[in-house]
Amino acid sequence: MEGLLSTIQQALQLLLYGDAELWAIVLLSFSVSIKAISLTTPLALLLAFSLAYGNYPGVRIILAFFNSLLSVPTVVVGLFLYVLLTRQGPFGDLRLLFTQSAMVIGQMILCFPILVALGYAAIQAADVRVWETARTLGAPRWYIILTIFYEVRYGLLAAVLTGFGRVISEVGISMMVGGNIMGYTRNITTAIALETSKGEFAQGIALGFVLLSLAFLLTALLSYIQSKNGGNT
Repeated sequence: MEGLLSTIQQALQLLLYGDAELWAIVLLSFSVSIKAISLTTPLALLLAFSLAYGNYPGVRIILAFFNSLLSVPTVVVGLFLYVLLTRQGPFGDLRLLFTQSAMVIGQMILCFPILVALGYAAIQAADVRVWETARTLGAPRWYIILTIFYEVRYGLLAAVLTGFGRVISEVGISMMVGGNIMGYTRNITTAIALETSKGEFAQGIALGFVLLSLAFLLTALLSYIQSKNGGNT
């Protein structure tokens, strides 16, 4: 028990006194995940809009496909991307394996179906009269899309926050295509796995506190968004 308390105390000291190595890992994690979610969101939400308002066959099949991807383990995504990026793979010449770019690509693949599925659900909740009225008035398509996005902004924001929480807490992709290189591709989850395997728990617990704090923050934001969304319905 004393050993556990001592380790927790060391972890808190690392957080409070600004350990350079620890906070470099945290900043790298946020940098990679923010890039991934920022690059994925526009295309994913446009596809969700197309599925919600496009009159073409196969929409249900496409939605079922994206919904099935929500349960794919991150290590499977990492393995798939590793095979593509390895030197013997089709994209080996790009030399992306064990880089931050590979981690961003992997996290984009992971969060894309989340944003499409949740974005579609949010857009479906929009008042159909907004679309019909805008078309009747001859508004440009881009203006109609932005108007509908504004109408369901809380639902879309919830989808983005859910996607961000998913990618920043994943470990399989970052480990397989990032390589866990100190100062370059080591993020929060891979550092926790490494430190735990070495028996060095202080940094792992400190990074765990960061993830837990982020989880509480995201949960609070989602609860607030849901309350705002409920208040507008």
